[in-house]
Amino acid sequence: MSTQRSASERIRDQLAGVQRLRAQALLAGMRDAVHTVKRLQARRFRATYRDFLRDPTRAPATRFFLEELYGDRDFSERDEQFSRIAGALERLFPHAVSELAVDLSEMHALTESLDHQLAVHWLAMGSSDLAGCSEAERYIHCWRLTGERTARERQLSLVNSLGQELDRLTRSKSLFLALKLMRRPAQAAGMASLQQVLESGFSSFSRLGDASDFLSCIGERESQWITLLFDARLDTCQRLFSDELARA
Repeated sequence: MSTQRSASERIRDQLAGVQRLRAQALLAGMRDAVHTVKRLQARRFRATYRDFLRDPTRAPATRFFLEELYGDRDFSERDEQFSRIAGALERLFPHAVSELAVDLSEMHALTESLDHQLAVHWLAMGSSDLAGCSEAERYIHCWRLTGERTARERQLSLVNSLGQELDRLTRSKSLFLALKLMRRPAQAAGMASLQQVLESGFSSFSRLGDASDFLSCIGERESQWITLLFDARLDTCQRLFSDELARA
């Protein structure tokens, strides 16, 4: 008897974890800290990929990652919808698309967990000797207090895997067409947000053609930032991070 868990079960588990983190943040008065961390990270991402955002071919895929994976907006409504309709996902969408939704939910849950941990330290530092330091310096201290290097590397690995999967799936014209034909059934089933995310991913990656160079560049740049934020001298890291934020 197979013990492999269904796509809907895995999605529900990931999103249940996100909901618990949100509840904890609310009780602990951490919502503003979480938002601040996300806002800083989105600024850094926009600065690091400002060349991509000015490139008509790469801009849509870059915005997809920024808005759907690293965005600083509130995803609670989308997550509630995803969790509520997870069972219908496997009935209405092709298997490959269902698995992509699972990967998206894992990436989302991991990102929320790391952001929550950063926010815990951010809030604690508000009443410490570092309360008056710059946002860049405060963020770096929180990053290093959080640690989780393996989780950061997993996060980057998931970005690459998602990109490769979207690149592969968009090459299937029949699958892309099937997804577009799902618009009305998805809306009727209360799955409009999921439909929008999937279509956005497919549409943006179809513009890239071969996504290998795009994903390779993201891997190189993000690996450099992970190494810098963990290992560089504090003054060097602070200067480079502040300069990057200024370019956003």
